[in-house]
Amino acid sequence: MDNIKNKIEKLFEGLLWKSRMVTLLPVIFGLLGAFVMFIVASYDIVKVIVYAWHYLILGDHSVDLHSDGVALIIGAIDLYLMALVFFIFSFGIYELFISEIDTIKSSRQARVLEVHSLDQLKDKIGKVIVMVLVVNFFQRVLHAKFTTPLEMVYLALSILALCLGLYFLHKSSHH
Repeated sequence: MDNIKNKIEKLFEGLLWKSRMVTLLPVIFGLLGAFVMFIVASYDIVKVIVYAWHYLILGDHSVDLHSDGVALIIGAIDLYLMALVFFIFSFGIYELFISEIDTIKSSRQARVLEVHSLDQLKDKIGKVIVMVLVVNFFQRVLHAKFTTPLEMVYLALSILALCLGLYFLHKSSHH
């Protein structure tokens, strides 16, 4: 009887262990999402270059190069950072659930993508997400219209809060 129980247990544990392969789905789709975001962000940068060419060389001033160009660049940075979130997420999930990536070990960039625990993955992704939020904040501020002194005070306080948050985020990563 114990022999049958051991065989069932071994079979179940084998199936359970192999079920971790389902984590390949977020790895694959995370990488696909990262590639799409890298392409879209790069397209936005190319648009800024074209706008600058038309504005500076061809003398076409129908585009507000400053506000439209800056908004596109900030939007591209936002997308690049989000793509990095997906990239780090995909590498981390793969390393945690499937296999260590041997090529990373011989690379100088290993520390950025190397993940040894879920907490470490959450920490890396969290820091990039904070940067995404900071960039997104500045993108929104760029288009805001401030009409009262109180609104300017709110802007200054929000920038101060962002600076303090970044300071403590940076401070915690050095301990």
